[in-house]
Amino acid sequence: MEYTPAFKTKYRAEVVKTLQEQFKYKSSMEVPRLQKICLNQGVGQATSDKKLIESAVSEMTLIAGQKAVSSKSKKDISNFKLRKGMPVGVRVTLRGDRMYEFLERLVTVSLPRVRDFRGISNKGFDGRGNYTMGITEHIIFPEIDIEKTNKIVGMDITFVTTAKTNEEGMALLKEFGLPFKK
Repeated sequence: MEYTPAFKTKYRAEVVKTLQEQFKYKSSMEVPRLQKICLNQGVGQATSDKKLIESAVSEMTLIAGQKAVSSKSKKDISNFKLRKGMPVGVRVTLRGDRMYEFLERLVTVSLPRVRDFRGISNKGFDGRGNYTMGITEHIIFPEIDIEKTNKIVGMDITFVTTAKTNEEGMALLKEFGLPFKK
């Protein structure tokens, strides 16, 4: 039997019908869908300590369930002691089943672990239905062992959708269970 993530099944069964009724789409193919989720982590102190990048790559790989890559600087900046080609961050792009699995873990396990959580801001939309949110502590993910973590860092999560407007994108993400502030 073939494995399909629960959120992928939820999208096909519930989300498509709900959004089709809400926005009066003629076809189910018009309904916005999630294309990819991009995770990004800046590691500014990596210019002085090379081990920070290695630990960030391994932690991001644990969080995403897919190999993360380091991003390199594009130009020299003398004030930051930065040379072109030095690693300054870590990123990973999730598509397909891994994307839905990550989204499910984020909504059901990780976000409820945030201290004093009142919902995520609805100001992170870009005008085309894509949404970016920041997380201040990467230790909210259960895959990260706090004792083995050198430094607690934040990360950005970008949800890229096929939605044409912010309202469509927000409706899609709300249907997946992202807790937006009222």
